Amino acid sequence: MTAAPAHPAAPAALRWSAATSAFQIEGSRDADGGGRSIWDAYLEAPEAIVDGSTADPACDSYRHPESDIALVAGLGLDRYRFSIPWSRVQPEGSGATNTAALDHYSRFVDLLLDAEVTPFPTLYHWELPEAVEAAGGWLSRDTAERFADYAAAVADRLGDRVAHWYTVNEPAMTTLQGYAVGTLAPGRQLLFDALPSVHHQLLAHARAATVLREHGATQVGLANNHTRVLPLRQTDDDQRAAALYDLLHNRLFSEPLLAGVYPDLAGQGLPEMPVREGDLEAISGSIDFYGINFYNPTTVTAADPSSAVPFDIVPTPGVPITGFGPEWPIMPSALCDLLIDLRARHPHLPPVIIGENGASFPEPDRASRIDDADRIDYLASHIDAVGEAMAAGVPVEEYTVWSLLDNWEWADGYTQRFGLVHVDFETGRRTPKASYEWYREVIARARRARLATERVR
Repeated sequence: MTAAPAHPAAPAALRWSAATSAFQIEGSRDADGGGRSIWDAYLEAPEAIVDGSTADPACDSYRHPESDIALVAGLGLDRYRFSIPWSRVQPEGSGATNTAALDHYSRFVDLLLDAEVTPFPTLYHWELPEAVEAAGGWLSRDTAERFADYAAAVADRLGDRVAHWYTVNEPAMTTLQGYAVGTLAPGRQLLFDALPSVHHQLLAHARAATVLREHGATQVGLANNHTRVLPLRQTDDDQRAAALYDLLHNRLFSEPLLAGVYPDLAGQGLPEMPVREGDLEAISGSIDFYGINFYNPTTVTAADPSSAVPFDIVPTPGVPITGFGPEWPIMPSALCDLLIDLRARHPHLPPVIIGENGASFPEPDRASRIDDADRIDYLASHIDAVGEAMAAGVPVEEYTVWSLLDNWEWADGYTQRFGLVHVDFETGRRTPKASYEWYREVIARARRARLATERVR
């Protein structure tokens, strides 16, 4: 086994988790009467997926949930983050629910509880029903109300056993990549006309949070994808470009939740949010924790004046990169700096959960053993960064690795591998990597340290 890199504490106070999403691992896309999502439509477009693959069979997890639960239990996780696809539970995005699908997720929750792992489901991990997109998708306010109805249907079935929920995953990516530039489903290219989708996703979260609490939830939040934005040069133009990108990627999603306001869009020449009376009050009072998915910093420079977008994203100088290449640089200090800056902006920051953190590196399709020292280094250094932020006063309570399994990586198909567990997508064979064993030991050592501290008290 690869030796675990040293890190300051693997903080004993943290809870430990790993994450997956349904569309990326389940396969069986139309099983049990499941409906079509925007990703079913997106992957059918010519050349939309780099390797021409579909999300079937992926990890075949829908038919073999016990295999995943065994791996979760083997790690000794406190919690397991998984998603429940709206399009499978409510095929038309409204109206009748799919009893067979709810039966499946009810059984899955029971399996986790039997393994003494807390279920931590995500209600929306990008699987918008195709019918909802046809009716306007996240550009329509009505989608927030539909989402609340879907949340009620799931909570009616699972709320007696599930108390911890993520509502919406990475609304920034849905807005920026899904509706603004079209590199993710639904593949719209609206540029700044995509901005209403921000408000409607945050409103959907707030509506669902109310419903979940009515069904006994004790901890509700969402997972924002955040990045530390760096100007390429210390020029006025690059710093303005970086500030605008920071507003669009980070502050537009954090400030309504943490401060009850949107940043000044009109001052940037951008359209205002379609806010109605009471919306911001509902959004700002809606979270019990603040979820942060973090992968990499983003370096920005001013674009050519003729460009429709006034910034360009460029490689981050002087740092290593993941399997995605210069698009995903590795800078653990950026996570620490982001967390500290967020608390400085919001001194009454609620408990923080790192909802995803991980990296893809090139690995073979067939494997009996993967000694993924590069992934171990990435994870260890980012856990270090979390520990440093905690020492500086940031209230981080949980750390989550993305991902438990190699999976179907959206528009990148099967070309990127994030898992602690290698998956042979032809045979379905699962093989824990060195990083799986390393993470298991990190969790065990942290738990021993926590128990020792409690005995002293």
